[in-house]
Amino acid sequence: MKTAHRLPCAALLSLLVLLAGCAATTTPVLDSHFGESVALLKAQQIMYPDAYRNANPVSGIDGKAGVSAYQRYQKSFAAPEPQPNVFTIGVGGRQ
Repeated sequence: MKTAHRLPCAALLSLLVLLAGCAATTTPVLDSHFGESVALLKAQQIMYPDAYRNANPVSGIDGKAGVSAYQRYQKSFAAPEPQPNVFTIGVGGRQ
């Protein structure tokens, strides 16, 4: 009768050992700094973090030029320039 209890006890003991291994954390130092590198990279990519406080208007382009540039930009997607055939590069070209 003692041998009948050994198999379930061994299975239960091995299951408990496996679950205890999953519960342990081995990187407490890394876990406490999780996400800091991403936050640092985001902060480094912002050129001027206080830009929203600047009330001066943007200089360098007037409204008509800006509208014209934006319309040309939008038109470039409606009718894109045809791409040359990549297999004929350098064939029959001028010297």
